Amino acid sequence: MTDFMQVITTVAQEEDAQHIAQALVAAQLAGCVQIIGPITSTYRWQGDIETAQEWLCLIKTSRALYAQVETTIHAQHPYETPEILAVPVIAGSTDYLAWLGAQLQPPET
Repeated sequence: MTDFMQVITTVAQEEDAQHIAQALVAAQLAGCVQIIGPITSTYRWQGDIETAQEWLCLIKTSRALYAQVETTIHAQHPYETPEILAVPVIAGSTDYLAWLGAQLQPPET
């Protein structure tokens, strides 16, 4: 297992995805944010089944920076209850993980 993770969030507009990506990379909270979309999401919200077009953000970061990543997403995110999920990176290319680590700010102590 590594100290890295991928954080996932979705937004309704590509521009919102770009704002989140820019904020995270500029603050060195993410080495890379990939934006995929549009995708179709089906979910239950306030008792109704909804279907919506969304944009998926795949955020490459470290476990130590997760709290700051989550705070930044909440500050930029237009949804009342945004999806924010973190998935551990259990293995990866040595060269890529070294690059990723070099892109991230040292965690606050």
